[in-house]
Amino acid sequence: MNKLFESNRIQLRSLSEDDAASFSKWSEDGEYLRGLDTDFAKPRNAEFYRNQIQSFEDSSDMIQFGIYVPQDQLLIGFISLHSIEWNNQVASMTIGIGEAEYRKNSYGSEAIQLLLNYAFHELNLHKVELDVIANNDTAIYCYKKNGFEIEGVAKEAIRRDNQRFDKLYMGKDWRVSKID
Repeated sequence: MNKLFESNRIQLRSLSEDDAASFSKWSEDGEYLRGLDTDFAKPRNAEFYRNQIQSFEDSSDMIQFGIYVPQDQLLIGFISLHSIEWNNQVASMTIGIGEAEYRKNSYGSEAIQLLLNYAFHELNLHKVELDVIANNDTAIYCYKKNGFEIEGVAKEAIRRDNQRFDKLYMGKDWRVSKID
């Protein structure tokens, strides 16, 4: 059996319009939204996410997967490659674990490993990049564990709770294959 899109505990699968309800539920979780993005948190309805899922399917510079726990057929999050520059063989990565009880249990790390394998060995990308808020210690640990290195810093670029935080730019080259 081809294990390109699955590990011991998760599967990466395409999203369906039915998954929009989960995304809408997650958009009401401030911790999730604030860890996911540097934009302001804003709940969205399922219709918004149905349209977004459809637009991602039609995109030539984005590939998005749902992260599922197969035994429960439960969608716990998503992971994507976006802003793909095919000519430069570079893409940006975004991940979010929406189901709170699955955070900090290495599900995200497994999804990253599957996505990096796909990016480097199926899509023949050279590099995967991401950005993260410097106060998101859990995410930074996870990214470093999966071979990402800090490549740049935008000083005090993010304002949260009346404080300023750096935005870190991280990257992983296909030649850096070490994953702890």
